[in-house]
Amino acid sequence: MKYLIVLLIPLFLISCGNNEEEDHAHDAEGNHLSTGVPAISKTIWTEQTELFVEFPALVEGKTSKFAAHFTVLDQHQPVREGSVTVSLIKGESGIRHSVESPSSPGIFSPALQPKEPGTYDLVFDLKTPEYSDRIVIKDVEVYPSVGEASENVSGAEDGDISFLKEQAWKINFQTAPVSRGEVYEIVNTSGVWQAAPGTYKTLAAGSNGMVNFVSENLTEGSEVKRGELLMNLSSEGLSSNNIQAEIAQAKARYDQAKAEYDRKKELYEDRIVPKAEFEKVESNFRVAEANYQALASNYGAGGKQIRAPFDGFIKSINTSNGDYVEQGANLISIGTHKSRLLKTQLSASYNPSKDSITKVWFRNETKDWNELEGASVVSVGKEVEDSKPMIPIYIRVDDVVKMPEGSFTEVQIALGTAEEGITVPEAALLEDYGNYSVIVQTSGESFERRPVRIGKRNGKSAQVLAGLQVGEVVVTTGNYQVKMASMSGETPGHGHEH
Repeated sequence: MKYLIVLLIPLFLISCGNNEEEDHAHDAEGNHLSTGVPAISKTIWTEQTELFVEFPALVEGKTSKFAAHFTVLDQHQPVREGSVTVSLIKGESGIRHSVESPSSPGIFSPALQPKEPGTYDLVFDLKTPEYSDRIVIKDVEVYPSVGEASENVSGAEDGDISFLKEQAWKINFQTAPVSRGEVYEIVNTSGVWQAAPGTYKTLAAGSNGMVNFVSENLTEGSEVKRGELLMNLSSEGLSSNNIQAEIAQAKARYDQAKAEYDRKKELYEDRIVPKAEFEKVESNFRVAEANYQALASNYGAGGKQIRAPFDGFIKSINTSNGDYVEQGANLISIGTHKSRLLKTQLSASYNPSKDSITKVWFRNETKDWNELEGASVVSVGKEVEDSKPMIPIYIRVDDVVKMPEGSFTEVQIALGTAEEGITVPEAALLEDYGNYSVIVQTSGESFERRPVRIGKRNGKSAQVLAGLQVGEVVVTTGNYQVKMASMSGETPGHGHEH
């Protein structure tokens, strides 16, 4: 929006640049001292930033200094670098003041001196090295006198728990908005990771010979790259079944068959030999060629080469360095993390089917719940037995799964269609003997512990049946510390380092 800027008198500019304590007095402990003008506090959230701002009510002709606390919602850290411009706008005109850096981490201290009473928009423009944000507080009143401000500005409606921004910034802390989302009927079960068909390959010996490991670190679980040389099979020194001798013989037969083929082909094209004779010679040539190529393929200076067929890991090694093996013997198996099979099971009472299973979650190696992306139900059992009352379910996952094959994992399966409802992150819930509560952030430094009634849960989100409204903000990380602050019975001093 374009608007006219009303220049502030030089005295105002000088006062903003001098000692910060002049218009914002503190006592020896750093607590705010009353100036006779009632204080206002506002907390606004955008997708990137939380603004908690405290300032004396705006009065015509009086300078109000702002304590604007800016928090980057990602990781919930204070804004340490950047500038802030605060503007008071009515229609297309207004006043503004900029500060080029925070007075302390996360806290900016601009000031404004309104010229006329009325209703304005209070705008904060934040610019940091990483991003920019604009936060608008609408319908901010400028009063004609301190008396009218005192009559009309009510006390702040804070929560019953005080937890300062400086405290939150020093710990692992995070908040999230209450929102509406889809919630499924969740069944908790367990599963075991298996290799999906086609995700591993066993490499066999292409000839007789002695096994020679190329790498000293050739062990189960080692990562391999496609085409990487793993081992050689050498028949050097063997009196029989010598691959080198076989290759030489195959090469001689191939050269002989090729020469005969080339000669007969010319005669056939000149109609000197019949077609049947030429086809016989051609067949012998093709057989000799295929035999020679099969023997000579992957043969190098060290013998017959065994290479990895794809990127993956060594699943098993079935031989030892220096062993003699015969043609066709299994040498090594290569697997891949890129596709797995999760075998799980459900009670027959759920009557599961491929169509009824809509989502699947599992606990990963860090014990966090992961939704299986790209998962598809391969099969669902059709019958149960007395000794096996559960129905087996196989789920193929075409994604990288770092859990070892054969390992067990907790599994959650979503059945049927989802219900729309109010949800909060699972991490926001505090449990006391089966009762649940959350820590609601009522303003920048005020919190409230509120009981909630929950419904369906899917490991990452929980349905809230009562106690919260969409748009409220709950603490998801650090809620235990806020809870302990409420139990201490002490309210920390409000001493900001402006």
